[in-house]
Amino acid sequence: MDTELNLPPFEALIKEKEGQSVIFDTIRRKYVALTPEEWVRQHFINFLIAYKGFPNGLMAVEQKVTINRMSQRVDIVAYNRKGKPILVVECKAPDVKLTQATIGQAARYNLQLQAGYLIITNGKKHFCCRINLQNSEYEVLQRIPDYQELVEE
Repeated sequence: MDTELNLPPFEALIKEKEGQSVIFDTIRRKYVALTPEEWVRQHFINFLIAYKGFPNGLMAVEQKVTINRMSQRVDIVAYNRKGKPILVVECKAPDVKLTQATIGQAARYNLQLQAGYLIITNGKKHFCCRINLQNSEYEVLQRIPDYQELVEE
């Protein structure tokens, strides 16, 4: 996949399997279908681990949550060392525009997870919000915090 992203490049492990391109997911420890959204997700995972200090052992990909009795999957969830979710990331394909609906989707997932931070990204644009879990108000941040900053709060 040759889509330019606003994320640092990395050496993705990509191969062909049954006529389809697949990419290695270091969190799930398996090859998964290489879709435009997966391209963004794998770049963002690499960014969080390599540039923001997130331990890959404290991250989950496609974490199941139940919203209104319907099973949904959260793209990326990062946890603190006590197992509490601290960050929810919703990834979209690079050609998908990030809208209020995208933020709403991540916020709905977070009703169950109760993380203090949400990120939405299409690989080209990224929005990071700090969530006040008491009143659901959020503040858009100018940068994505490092892992250490999130666990020190």
